[in-house]
Amino acid sequence: MRRWTAAACAAIVAMSLAACAPEASSGLTLPTQVDAAFSDEAQSQLQSAVDRAVAASGASGAIVGVWAPWAGTWLKGVGSIEPEGKATSTDTTFKAGTITRAMTCDVLYGLVKQGTVALTDSVTEYVPGLPGYEAITLGELCDSTSGFASYASRLDGRFMANPTRRWSPRELVAYGTGTTGDVQPGTTFADSDTGYVLLGLALEHATHRTAADLLDEFVFTPTEMDATALPDPNASADSAGVELAGLWTPNAEDGSAACTAPVDVTDLSPSAGYTAAGVVSDLSDLGRYMQSLATGARSYDTDARFENPLPAAGDAPSWFTAKGGVYQAGTLIGQYGSIPGYLTAAFADRNTGMTVVVVLNDSRASNVLVRSLAWQLAAIASKLPAASGQTAPEAGLPWTADEMGAQVTASAVCPVP
Repeated sequence: MRRWTAAACAAIVAMSLAACAPEASSGLTLPTQVDAAFSDEAQSQLQSAVDRAVAASGASGAIVGVWAPWAGTWLKGVGSIEPEGKATSTDTTFKAGTITRAMTCDVLYGLVKQGTVALTDSVTEYVPGLPGYEAITLGELCDSTSGFASYASRLDGRFMANPTRRWSPRELVAYGTGTTGDVQPGTTFADSDTGYVLLGLALEHATHRTAADLLDEFVFTPTEMDATALPDPNASADSAGVELAGLWTPNAEDGSAACTAPVDVTDLSPSAGYTAAGVVSDLSDLGRYMQSLATGARSYDTDARFENPLPAAGDAPSWFTAKGGVYQAGTLIGQYGSIPGYLTAAFADRNTGMTVVVVLNDSRASNVLVRSLAWQLAAIASKLPAASGQTAPEAGLPWTADEMGAQVTASAVCPVP
């Protein structure tokens, strides 16, 4: 994993709160980030929100970044990388989890632009041994409208019992494709790790290259994500460069969450996530990545990827939709979710470039908790006044910070102070 940029950021952070903003690389045009710190009041609001979420989730720590191009930045490591361990920092690496899904779709759109594949290609054109799935396209796998179920929900127990076991992509796909419902492909969104693993497998077969190589070419290199990689399937957490421990809070004898005795599940093999949830990254890389995706900064980015989205859930508000490997929440696009040990979320505003990245290192709570925290931080940041010489955009998110803070509390598995 390439680390020099993350190290440079760490040095700069010591000199400026506005350090390590998601700056444009030589091939990217990103919103200009003002070099300023948020007000003491804003920092207090952000800190309080993160502290409550850490307590609510049972995590030992969190790593958080908020970039408001017109107002400044707030990058923070909270707590420790493990119980009674060293403090987290803004360059601590961690498992990016479901944010990997968006990156896998990036590879698809990059290959579409090259003419290597088409969104309408059947997955069976590239992956043999899938009788009955000829109608499912690569685009539907990216959009998560294939109808495939999740493999993780069926394998969580085995993941926890034997975390270092290597899983082949075909094994994971078999657990998901064997439980499809009667959904007509392309009509309904249902987040499917199976679909993203199958998409990664199809793109490997289409190009005769590894998913790691494809992600490096289309995502990590052009976005200068020097601390980011899809680890080798045989890699351990240490060799994959994972520094933030992943925790799971088990039940106490009375059935409540044993919040003082989490289990370390950091060693879960990266092969269990593959192109659905296997990437390892850090804060500044994911901030730059999500801002690049939201603002269409890469050569293969296209607005069509996010057009005509579907409801993110049957009871979702009209402003919460999904398409193209991301969720859309008002003007934000991004990803959020959970894998054993981690709750992650990353969103950016398509109009302003405002970006929020959050990781909590305990996955006992619902992923609604980390989504709500990210949206709470975004609501706070969206209303920040402009720094000197800047112009603040109109605040337009369809929720308030208080509403999202209440959702964090409602999702708590551990006591909230």
